[in-house]
Amino acid sequence: MPLTTTGELITRAAAARSAVAAFNVITLEHIEAVIAGAESVSSPVVLQVSENAVKFRYGRLLPLARAAVAAAERAAVPVALHLDHIQSDDLLRQAPDAGFSSVMYDAARLPYLDNLAATKAAADWAHAQGLWIEAELGRLGGKNGEPPLDAHAPGARTDPTEAHAFVADSGVDALAVAIGSSHAMTTRTATLDHELLKRLTATLDVPLVLHGSSGVPDDELTAAVAGGITKVNVGTALNIAMTGAIRDHLAAHPEAVDSRTYLSAGREAMVRAVADIIGLLGAP
Repeated sequence: MPLTTTGELITRAAAARSAVAAFNVITLEHIEAVIAGAESVSSPVVLQVSENAVKFRYGRLLPLARAAVAAAERAAVPVALHLDHIQSDDLLRQAPDAGFSSVMYDAARLPYLDNLAATKAAADWAHAQGLWIEAELGRLGGKNGEPPLDAHAPGARTDPTEAHAFVADSGVDALAVAIGSSHAMTTRTATLDHELLKRLTATLDVPLVLHGSSGVPDDELTAAVAGGITKVNVGTALNIAMTGAIRDHLAAHPEAVDSRTYLSAGREAMVRAVADIIGLLGAP
């Protein structure tokens, strides 16, 4: 199936009052598992490659991107490619030729005016290339000398009024909001601020994105989608599934040396995780 675009999947999800699952991939096994999991529940899906994943791959975007494109084009469900948490302008400019239809530009570490200027410049460039662009806004700095917090630092919350101005002035197509989730959580114990989400949904006219969703329990996640989240980012949950399955396999088969045996176990565990997560979101 030809590659679709993130913007198209988000538009469809918003109309259906559901959310698109977007999974961060690091290896070919991640890519294959995400697509197989999505196919098992007949759901569209987004493959995400983060700047950190590119750094892991010796700083080269194209090998993993080319693998993702090839796998997506052979998928039985619509698949889009998204470049995630990009701070490097050089990497941003590689997105169109690498097959990505969208990027998440991350300048939330900067003071507000610098964040806004950098994000607006990125959005102007992305739109000129036909790319859909996501940004994030956590807690602004400056109060009592405090630095800014990105959207998933402990205690960060996105202020609706500030978010409205940021979206209007930057021109981004979607906003990742801080409502209580955190990146890299290995336990599903996050409690989301659903009242704040209600205010953000009422104030903003762009799709809202939840990062750090691996740490969010099922009931909190379904409530977030019902409250207006239309894109749900997942990364750590896949790594937990993969690593756990590989550990179990090697413990049961200490003689194993063929990487295909334990990577197969890890990949199948990720397939099940993907299907379970998509099932929670009511994806169209």
